[in-house]
Amino acid sequence: MPGGAEESVAFARAARELGLKLSELELAVQLGEVRAVAVGAVEAVGPDGAMGRRVARAELLRVAAAEGFPGALRARLRVVGTAEGAELMGISPGRFTRLARGGFLTPVRFYVNRYRAVVWLYPAAELAAFAEREPALLTGRVPAGLRATLSAGEDQRAARWRGRRVEQLLARTEDPWERAAVWAAVLPPGELEAVVADAAERAHVRELMPRLAPVPAGGGPAAEVVAAVVTADDPVEIRRCRAALDTCVRDARRARPAPRPAGTAQPPGGEPARPAARPAARPRGLWHRLLRGRRSAGDRPAAAYRGRKSPSCTTDTSSRPARS
Repeated sequence: MPGGAEESVAFARAARELGLKLSELELAVQLGEVRAVAVGAVEAVGPDGAMGRRVARAELLRVAAAEGFPGALRARLRVVGTAEGAELMGISPGRFTRLARGGFLTPVRFYVNRYRAVVWLYPAAELAAFAEREPALLTGRVPAGLRATLSAGEDQRAARWRGRRVEQLLARTEDPWERAAVWAAVLPPGELEAVVADAAERAHVRELMPRLAPVPAGGGPAAEVVAAVVTADDPVEIRRCRAALDTCVRDARRARPAPRPAGTAQPPGGEPARPAARPAARPRGLWHRLLRGRRSAGDRPAAAYRGRKSPSCTTDTSSRPARS
């Protein structure tokens, strides 16, 4: 039972007092089950943020006083892979994978196995809710539009994970420079230079840039797989991230200038150079419009990825320990 007189406690201590592993507490924060207090730049120290955040004593008491604690909390934090998720939903692993690739299910974590394949993990509670909400998608023939989409090679799992991860990080900070850094972390190399012309501002954004997922020790092929997962690769997604980055940098300039070496001038007028031409959008068919219409609040992409207008800077296998 949490106790003590401190106003807040370190992340690792909060995990111990709640009877959770550090990775479980991190997941609880990501899913909104536990509110953390940021210390310094968002996720500035490491991918789990353990040294960059604390948990208020009042929050520990609130969580511990909830009905069913700790069992109910652990149930909400349970993550499953494809096989266990399919069993939970009463469908075959093949159908589960098709729904996930089609964008109906959103991963919350992933890891790279020894065969350098990405293993996706999903919140069990969200899968159960989806099965109850969309029974028509669990039986019978897969909708023709989804079959066509998958036949064309579409796989929305990485994009859905990125959308969720960006939303999680944006929820942790209101600082416009830190929010700009979140968007920059998703973009491919070179995009930051295309959007932010000022070198001092780019350096400041890079300094604040969070790691979206842990990078395997030693680098190598596994690290390359992780880099591919965390980087936007669809032209539409890239365009939205660029627009959000541009908006955040403009907001940040109005709030306070980026630090820069003595003797260097601020950008004229406080406005960044116009971004380079945006990537052409990949054509989207009827199935994508229908898919967007079916998604409910608990199972659609992060808010920042939803619309086609420029996003606002202020818009918000088996069970195993989560790793990303």
